[in-house]
Amino acid sequence: MADPRLTERRNPRSVEIDRLSTLEIVDLVNAEDRMVAEAVGEERDAVARAIDLATAAFRAGGRLIYVGAGTSGRLGVLDAAEMPPTYRTDPAMVQGIIAGGPAALVRAQEGAEDRPEDGARAVDELAVGGADFVLGIATSGTTPYVHGALRRARELGARTGFLLCTYPSEELLARHDVVIAPLVGPEVITGSTRMKAGTATKMVLNTITTGAMVRLGKVYGNLMVDLQVTCQKLRDRGERILMETMAMEREAAAALLARAGGHVKTALVMRGRGVGRREAERLLEEADGRVARVVEGIGA
Repeated sequence: MADPRLTERRNPRSVEIDRLSTLEIVDLVNAEDRMVAEAVGEERDAVARAIDLATAAFRAGGRLIYVGAGTSGRLGVLDAAEMPPTYRTDPAMVQGIIAGGPAALVRAQEGAEDRPEDGARAVDELAVGGADFVLGIATSGTTPYVHGALRRARELGARTGFLLCTYPSEELLARHDVVIAPLVGPEVITGSTRMKAGTATKMVLNTITTGAMVRLGKVYGNLMVDLQVTCQKLRDRGERILMETMAMEREAAAALLARAGGHVKTALVMRGRGVGRREAERLLEEADGRVARVVEGIGA
């Protein structure tokens, strides 16, 4: 009997991959990868629902917490780690839990994913509560660690979601606030979910956090105006944003950014409204952090 999980089925298009030339292998993998974006697009309503749940959690003072094992857990931790430097968020705002703990980020921890009680314990250690949104990631849909974590999160009053790459059961759909199931099909190498399923996971997580950050006002137009200037690359980006939106020279943009404490969004309001840093910060707070609500017509 065939495994009911799409992630574990054999791909008929790659059954002779071991006989192909190097270039043919590349072409085959690429052809399979092209299916991923379409599969993710089919889940647009569910992804939008997840964005709204994450945004509501943030506005209530809660967190977005990813839970996964193996590749799924690593991708959740990666997405969480990228939020502070990109959007100037508190590191606690988006967090990732991985079966086996930090050591599993660089070396597989065999068997860690099989213990649901460990997932529940990890949720308890983070003091998950009613303001949080916990998103489980298990491309096969069956990882005990993830199910244990989500079960405990629901008991604690958190909203929960599930991301998988196979057909969701009616029970799963009824149990969670959102279920995202991009059906990318069998992998090129049977069961190697770091491939298409991993790519789909990365795309979904990117969209969820990007959408939530936009809804929170951390983007002006398509510019990362709430970025944290912590290195030369980000300082250069911040200065270029001010140069483009305010028609400023580099030297003036650098000086403005310094007066704004390295915060691009504050600098935009200071320049656009002709006010000092303290007043710009007050105006932004009143506008829920949305630059467009404070200053109109500053830039293309």
